[in-house]
Amino acid sequence: MTNHKRILIIDDEENLRHMLSVMLTRQGYLTDTAADGAQGLERLESTVYDFVLCDIRMPEMDGKTLLARALETRIPSSFIMMSAYGTVDTAVECMKMGAYDFISKPFKKDEIVMVLKKAEERERLKSENRRLREAVAGKEGFCGIISRNPAMREIFSQIGRIADLKTTALILGESGTGKELVASAIHHCGNRAKRPFVAVNCGAIPENLLESELFGHVRGAFTDASGDKAGLFEQADNGTLFLDEIGEMPPALQVKLLRVLQEEEIRRVGAAESRKVNVRVVSATSRDLEADVRSGRFREDLYFRINVFSIILPPLRERIEDIPLLAEHFIAKYAADAGAAPAGIAPDAMRLLSAYDWPGNIRELENVIERATILCAGTTVTAECLPPKVRGGRGAVSAYPSDENLSIKKAEDALERDLIRKALARTGGNRTKAAIILEISHRSLLYKLKEFGIE
Repeated sequence: MTNHKRILIIDDEENLRHMLSVMLTRQGYLTDTAADGAQGLERLESTVYDFVLCDIRMPEMDGKTLLARALETRIPSSFIMMSAYGTVDTAVECMKMGAYDFISKPFKKDEIVMVLKKAEERERLKSENRRLREAVAGKEGFCGIISRNPAMREIFSQIGRIADLKTTALILGESGTGKELVASAIHHCGNRAKRPFVAVNCGAIPENLLESELFGHVRGAFTDASGDKAGLFEQADNGTLFLDEIGEMPPALQVKLLRVLQEEEIRRVGAAESRKVNVRVVSATSRDLEADVRSGRFREDLYFRINVFSIILPPLRERIEDIPLLAEHFIAKYAADAGAAPAGIAPDAMRLLSAYDWPGNIRELENVIERATILCAGTTVTAECLPPKVRGGRGAVSAYPSDENLSIKKAEDALERDLIRKALARTGGNRTKAAIILEISHRSLLYKLKEFGIE
């Protein structure tokens, strides 16, 4: 396992550097050494190392500072900190920052080799998980979106049709359905992929700052404007600007945004002249914009301008066949982050995941899986690892009567209605196939659709 991995040893004790270098070379590693943090940082910037053995207490630049610098510059090496007596607390802080492990001085030969082998195994598992996720995405995905649902496959086709165009697009769907992921796919699958993709949540920025954030400002435009600043439109020039939750945009800014989309130029706050920009705008909202237009909350002319092409994302409860796929994807993702083997998922847990309503959609599913992988500590995810609301399932809310209502007929109706909706979601609305899954005749299904008022 330890064949030709490159290690950098950083320690101000020359004897320790020499001892580690000789020992690890005999174990098959390629070693370099550095006498202090500054020298170590220079080597890290010029050479790629698999692992770094770094002392914490060193003159001038200590190990913690070196680790922080390495993380800032995204140096990919795994850090193993070496801590003498009295620096264990600092070593733990380093692990919280991103170090893989620490080992206390003095240590035995077997200890350091064991830690390195564990680190190698962790990197191997991360690489394996990454390949697994890529294989799944390649088979069932499109531009980073994973789905086998017929409605989503149609959305993949829509993304492909507009990816190379400058057409404005509006993505509609409940919170957590992946609207930003679709916007990113529109950008990265088109001819602007090498240009900037800039995203902003219009509801997360205070109204008095949003104009400056979008269009920029010049020095002295307002009290805190100590210098010129380019806005997000300029930052996204020749690329894509994603305006999330555009329904939250204040009316005064809606007018200015409409002008930018019409004229293709922006004016920084406080500036006398306008600047041309070439930006494709993709917007998203979980609000009912048509209702907001009717109530006067959202401008009708802006609505038509941003809604040249609309994509409507189905909620997760209508993509039941995607739940196992997404659950396994998230399990592999969090296993890779932890450097562990992908945990399996028990059939009873998968049944509960498929039965739950997912009001928070994919975002909620990801949070549930992350929590479950922590509770299960790398073993199979079982029903006990899931939160109570998921263990209750959809039936806890709709399919069973309350203590005050013990009607068997109402419970049966609720269960039938639920199963029919699931079957239709799984078949993309194909009633013939849904009837086969439900093991009833097509005529009986049509009757029940009318009885339950299911479209």
